Amino acid sequence: MIKKVTLSILYLQIFTSKSIGAESGGMPQLDPEYWISQIFWLVITFGLLFVILSKLILPGISKNLENRKSQIVENIETADKQRSESDKLNKEYEKVILESRIKAKNILKEAKKRLIEDIDKKRDILENEIDKELKSAEKEIKSLIDKSPAKINQIAIETSSDLLKQLIGAEVNKSNISAIVEDLSRKRNGQIS
Repeated sequence: MIKKVTLSILYLQIFTSKSIGAESGGMPQLDPEYWISQIFWLVITFGLLFVILSKLILPGISKNLENRKSQIVENIETADKQRSESDKLNKEYEKVILESRIKAKNILKEAKKRLIEDIDKKRDILENEIDKELKSAEKEIKSLIDKSPAKINQIAIETSSDLLKQLIGAEVNKSNISAIVEDLSRKRNGQIS
């Protein structure tokens, strides 16, 4: 313990002797004689520093901050305007697309309607032509049917006349053959009806 006390006294002497030496010889900031001049220069230095900061540097920084803030606000407003314009244009675009689709559907519907009408007209014309052709063919067939007994009789008369000529070797009177063929034809028509 004695060692500790003696060491403490020794350290105290060393520190006090250094501080006394500093006051007397080496460090003027610790000498009370220079404190007034130090305080004066301290006030002047910090005053100038305050004036320079408050009048030159801080207004520039403040101005830059305000400019940046106003630029950000302006950019946000511009972005909002552009977003609202793009939304408006998008709605107009969707409206135009919807109208175009409706117009296209209407055009297709009209074209389909016209095509069906055209097909119906052509079908009616074709059916009328077919009916005319059928009626004409029926008339021709009826005419042929009406004329066929006479032609058949004529062919029968000529064939019979030729056969008899070949069998007998002499020419036979066609009026007799005609009377026989007509008589047979009447009998056959009587049996059929």
